[in-house]
Amino acid sequence: MKFKTNKLRDAVSYALVMGAASVAGTGIAVAQETTDEAKTLDRIEVTGSRIPRADIENEQPVTVISREMIENQGFASVADILQNLTSSGSPAISRAQALASGEDVGGYYIDLRNLGAQRTLILLNGKRLGVSTSGLQDLGQIPVSAIERIDVLKDGASSLYGSDAIAGVVNVITRRDFEGAEANAYYGAFDEGEGKQSFDFTIGTRTDRGSLTLSAEYSKEDPVLAGNRSFSKYGNAGKNFPFSGWSLISQNGVWIGGNCPSGLCTLDRGSDPTDPNNYHDITPAERSNPNEVMFLQTGLERKSLFVSGTYDITDKIRFTSDLGYNKRATDQQIAGYPGNYGFGMLSADSYFNPAPGADQYWFRRFWEVPRTTRSELDTLRVTLGLEGSFDIGEHQWNWDVGFLSNENTLNKYGHGDAYLPALQAALGPSYLNAATGRVECGTAAAPIDYGTSFGGGQCIPFNPFLPYGQAGDGSLGNADLQTFLFPEYHDVGKTKTTDYTANLAGTLFTLPAGDVGMAFGVEHRNERGRFVPDAVNQAGQSTGLAAQITQGSYDLDEAYVELDIPLLTDVPFAKELALNVASRYSDYSNFGDTTNNKFQVRWRPIDGLLVRATYAEGFRAPSIADLYGGSGQDFAFYVDPCAGGQPGAGNPRCTADGVPATYVQLGQGGVPCTVSPCQTNTPFISGSNPELTAEQAKSKTAGVVWSPKWVEGLTVSLDWYKVTIDAAIVADSATSILYDCYVGGAESRCASVTRDPTTHVVTGLFAGLNNVGSIETEGYDFGVNYRLPEFAVGQFTVDWQTSYVSSYDQKADEAPDTLVVGYVGTPGVFRVRSNLGVGWEKGDYSLHYMARYYSGMKENCVTNAAGVPTRPCNDVDHIDVYGEANPLNHTGSNTFHDLQGSVKLPWNATASIGVNNLTNHLGPIMFTAPSSNFAYYGGFDIGRFIYVKYQQRF
Repeated sequence: MKFKTNKLRDAVSYALVMGAASVAGTGIAVAQETTDEAKTLDRIEVTGSRIPRADIENEQPVTVISREMIENQGFASVADILQNLTSSGSPAISRAQALASGEDVGGYYIDLRNLGAQRTLILLNGKRLGVSTSGLQDLGQIPVSAIERIDVLKDGASSLYGSDAIAGVVNVITRRDFEGAEANAYYGAFDEGEGKQSFDFTIGTRTDRGSLTLSAEYSKEDPVLAGNRSFSKYGNAGKNFPFSGWSLISQNGVWIGGNCPSGLCTLDRGSDPTDPNNYHDITPAERSNPNEVMFLQTGLERKSLFVSGTYDITDKIRFTSDLGYNKRATDQQIAGYPGNYGFGMLSADSYFNPAPGADQYWFRRFWEVPRTTRSELDTLRVTLGLEGSFDIGEHQWNWDVGFLSNENTLNKYGHGDAYLPALQAALGPSYLNAATGRVECGTAAAPIDYGTSFGGGQCIPFNPFLPYGQAGDGSLGNADLQTFLFPEYHDVGKTKTTDYTANLAGTLFTLPAGDVGMAFGVEHRNERGRFVPDAVNQAGQSTGLAAQITQGSYDLDEAYVELDIPLLTDVPFAKELALNVASRYSDYSNFGDTTNNKFQVRWRPIDGLLVRATYAEGFRAPSIADLYGGSGQDFAFYVDPCAGGQPGAGNPRCTADGVPATYVQLGQGGVPCTVSPCQTNTPFISGSNPELTAEQAKSKTAGVVWSPKWVEGLTVSLDWYKVTIDAAIVADSATSILYDCYVGGAESRCASVTRDPTTHVVTGLFAGLNNVGSIETEGYDFGVNYRLPEFAVGQFTVDWQTSYVSSYDQKADEAPDTLVVGYVGTPGVFRVRSNLGVGWEKGDYSLHYMARYYSGMKENCVTNAAGVPTRPCNDVDHIDVYGEANPLNHTGSNTFHDLQGSVKLPWNATASIGVNNLTNHLGPIMFTAPSSNFAYYGGFDIGRFIYVKYQQRF
């Protein structure tokens, strides 16, 4: 089989090496040498265009991450590699968000430009990944061992790829035509001991008519306990604020209204809990610090298999297929549930009642039984395709038809939430059975069998006043009582993407300036998904968050066309001037149709200088969960604007709801909040909206790429971008609803808000979804890539990539258009991210260094009722968009340093040793816990990580 145009193949290989800016920090990849026997299909997939051309260098703002670059870093997952791009935003569902729940926890997601992970399209060999019901695409299903390169298009591309390609496109290209075998082993650990390991094996064979490549990979990452890091072990504000965030709902038990001066009483350690005189006022040190047993980072285990094959049926037709299987297991752990009297009073007739004759109020964290969740996701992916070429006159046309099936099956196993009927029975009447010598449920006249089978009429009594670590009847340390109260819960889910495509591309005719290229194609896709929480949680019969079934599906049909039109060539001030236009029509079964267009100009005034500009329309279709998700509960973190020191304190709208200006926001256990935002003590409700329509976006980019002939190996690029999203699907937040209601004057936003008339705390709120948001961001990407001349001491490469965000403005919910919030400088939306990489190679030795820079951050301060900051506040005069004083805390910049050294060994092997975060740098304490459930930004390194790698080629 002979596929033509080696010139095209060589041009593409060169563009992949030198095109645009490479990934932060490890030097320029060198294309592998090809032989005359190497074959390639004329139709080469270039991310950002469907038209094959020889002249593709730098036409699109594409970052190319080569396999060599991946190997020169110490990261073991696709997401970790991409997260270090300077254009990447705050991680979606960071592994530091220990309290996150739902089907997406444990996945790896990428968020370009901070526009949301659902607005970055992920492709695998040019075809979509499967999505969860919430529209997230898990990069964790792609084994690193199978990757040849990763293309990151930082431009809107809905006109070519359809929904979700608003912020950009990540196209992961796997290894094909691999011949031989390769094995890799990787092991690393933090200074504190938590380790990561991975092992992979790739084998491939190639014949005159086809090829087959197989990659298998196993990886495991230990969980990291929050108690093992200084920034997370002490509470929610770091070691300088002892006991901050510690919960009154303590593992020591609290008798509310008991026999102590404060009425919040805990047992004298080792004494008789039935004697009311054995209680004292609970002290701060006796409260619970949930961080002691929470995971700062979830544990992760993954097994992957990826097979790629081609077979030349004829000289003009090739069969292609990919088969992928991935099993991912994620382990979460948070502190035992903060139980309280709201789930059942301690009966007046309980043997454990210290004041018999009346039901007793209680708090008791179920410390002995941490809440754990194991999420197991199985992904099966199959693609089948035919591709080929034919000639019309002197012009070649390429075609392909393809089928994709991507199925995700989820099983979640939860433990640590009490079954409410069993808990209420355990708190009910109980007595001392003289015959058995133990306390049992019921009464002597009406006993209940002692045992763990609640449905079988058995019961074991519980004493919420007996502290953790003290033995006795009713102790939660009793394994049988744990079995009785805490069953295992099982959630299941399944999503499936089915896609049929057909594409045709080639040359229409030739103009004086060159060939007019054209591509067009059609696509039919079906998305369906279902997530079913455990029946107990659906019924609200556990201490876990109530949730309902999410289920739905939709179909769509699409057609696109792309034209590439050369206008001028080889004339003064126009070595090339060309126009590329594209349009895509999408017809959805759920919300209707949409058409999105793109216009791109490229101009080369002189050799070595390219000017490019794009205007693109884009959209994001609502996900299954957006449309058909059931309502659910959430213990939200929020700021109450009516609290003292906040913008609405004492204003007419707050006082109308009975909230005095001196009100202090109350959090867990009814304790005054010490950080902001603060977690509610009662669950709020969230839900979907079947009336949602697609988000609409406009992207504008303009840039220059300069490769001066007199400095060989140097490429300098500068790109400007601006993205505007309208009708954004906004997941309401409690803070936004309350601010719009009490400060912004949007009365409709107050409808779902309820407050306790005595404590004034917000006890109820509904946060739904609407197409009422807007986002606009603007900024610049700057890159310098230089492969220096080879010196006697070796070959040096320099790669410097910087992203500058000049604005990131968002209007959420139904706030007036004038109330636009600027987010530049908030954690994740850094004003500047910059990576500097320096590489050195000489003979069999190489060294690669990278510095990762993040500019400073800002966050809201926490103030008391008198308006005095209770946390560091160095911008006390800041005025927010409501015209109210809203002090800010500013932190300094942060830089992390990575280093890796490698040596090629005589037996065709390579050994490497490296360290990420060489100086063991830690970021600042962040009281707002951004992308995290701890006082630390969830996108930062959590310590020094040392690793070794070994690669053996056969």
